[in-house]
Amino acid sequence: MIVLGIDPGMAETGFGVIAVDGSRMRALDHGVVTTAADVPAAARLAALHERTTELISRHAPGAAALEDLFVGANPRTILSVGQARGAVLAALGAAGLVAAGYPPAEVKKAVCGFGRADKGQMTRMVGAILGLDAPPASDHAADALAVAVCHATRSRSSARLAVAR
Repeated sequence: MIVLGIDPGMAETGFGVIAVDGSRMRALDHGVVTTAADVPAAARLAALHERTTELISRHAPGAAALEDLFVGANPRTILSVGQARGAVLAALGAAGLVAAGYPPAEVKKAVCGFGRADKGQMTRMVGAILGLDAPPASDHAADALAVAVCHATRSRSSARLAVAR
């Protein structure tokens, strides 16, 4: 199965694509979609939608997962991340994909075994789990790969529970 993970953001949206074969996972692609602050919001959101559509077309994922919003102190940040998440969700929905959402602490726990792992720990563990030669250069790409790993791990656990019942 191919899983597309997304770490949404208006300025930078991280993406990570992994292949899952049983308990083995490997990275197929990862990176960041950037949009410039001096571009109108509608054009930035259209670019995120278009790039997500291109990723779906190129990799044909069977599953998608996004990091849920982290509610911080700045309402403008929350709003812009929510808008970026909406553009990505629209592209996923148009492709017939249902996207799972995971809070940051759950992603950290799935990848590192600890819900308060720092960025460095996350990046190193993502690299180790996926057998990367070098850790992702961008924190956003590492987070997106981590979301994909979390989804693959949670999906396997859910499937095992369903069989056991």
